Amino acid sequence: MAEFNEKQTQILQVAEELFAAKGFDGTSIREIAKKANINIAMVSYYFGSKEKLLESLIIFRTSDLRMQLENLFSEDLSPMDKVEKLVDLYIKRIYQNRCMYQILHFEFSSNKRLMDFKVFTDMKKQNLLSLKKIINEGQEKGVFAKDINIELLPPTIMGTFFHFQMNRPYYEEIFGFKSEDDFDRYIKTDLTIHIKKTIKALLVYEN
Repeated sequence: MAEFNEKQTQILQVAEELFAAKGFDGTSIREIAKKANINIAMVSYYFGSKEKLLESLIIFRTSDLRMQLENLFSEDLSPMDKVEKLVDLYIKRIYQNRCMYQILHFEFSSNKRLMDFKVFTDMKKQNLLSLKKIINEGQEKGVFAKDINIELLPPTIMGTFFHFQMNRPYYEEIFGFKSEDDFDRYIKTDLTIHIKKTIKALLVYEN
């Protein structure tokens, strides 16, 4: 897990807020330094460039997932209970870090600049190995099917969440949400339950 000191963490949090609000291109290092109440040279000292700052932000927000997956694998729970907690973990993380994912989605889709996402890609590969351990345990115990495409489980979880998030006005209308709390509550209850049922069906259905 990457370690960032207090000042670096402050800079990353400010950068995330500004990137999400104004876009990567619309945010300057000067603005980040001003909002963080630090000298502009300190941003360059810690991160080198705005692109490297974004790369560090991605690592900052995602680097602890593998540890959490490893801890989940070690818990004294049934394979299905671990999957339940797995979905809760994913939904909680992407909801808390939705600003970062919004920035990341734009950067991946725009191809406006050459970004080094190798560290992020390597991290996702390690997280996938931890996920596979959980699923393989269920397969060995005869609880899960043998023909599971494990690589597609995370995008199934995240894709459902982001579709719901990106189409918020539509779902607010059809479900009659009246407030931010209503929307948040639905994500934590009905949407999470729906995703769990979807993942469980994929795990136990044998072709």
